[in-house]
Amino acid sequence: MIYDISMLIHEDMQTYKNTVSNKPVFKNNANHSNSSVHDTSVTLNLHTGTHVDYPLHMIENGDTSDSENLEPLIGSAKVLDLTNVEDSIKVADLMRFDIVKGDFILFKTKNSFSEDFLSDFVYLSKEASVYLLDKGIRGAGTDALGIERSQEGHPTHKTLLGNGIIILEGLRLKDVDEGSYHLICLPLKIKGVEASHVRAVLIK
Repeated sequence: MIYDISMLIHEDMQTYKNTVSNKPVFKNNANHSNSSVHDTSVTLNLHTGTHVDYPLHMIENGDTSDSENLEPLIGSAKVLDLTNVEDSIKVADLMRFDIVKGDFILFKTKNSFSEDFLSDFVYLSKEASVYLLDKGIRGAGTDALGIERSQEGHPTHKTLLGNGIIILEGLRLKDVDEGSYHLICLPLKIKGVEASHVRAVLIK
């Protein structure tokens, strides 16, 4: 079974804080009424839709897509059912799971059940990010367009990205049960940027 856990990209999709300028813009350059081909351009913010963050996003002079290593983005992953969590994922919420070194952890929360931006989206707390760092995970994925909110200085991002831990944002996990999967997540090959869109799938 293959689960596509990527957001559908379209003009009315959700954007972080409902920022209108971050919505995709599709421009038809040619079609079969005026040309022999159909041709479309898309303008799309790199943090709209399912994407991976690179350190530069939150860390001055941090690494960009140029330093990307695909190996951590292909391999085993664990989906954690945190749909009962309100506000933020805390250490106590994670302690009941068997999280070990090298895990790629995906958080399934109430965020996956809404295609609208939730101003109170569930996020990963600073303390929980430190807990995961100590566990030695290789990546963390969330079903919100941000892995944190309302934390001054963006400590969750900096804790993870500053220590080589991959961040995936904008996952869709509504139809995925808790458990172990094989993750395939391939970013677009864009030079020198702080984020990149991905097509992410889980294989059971």
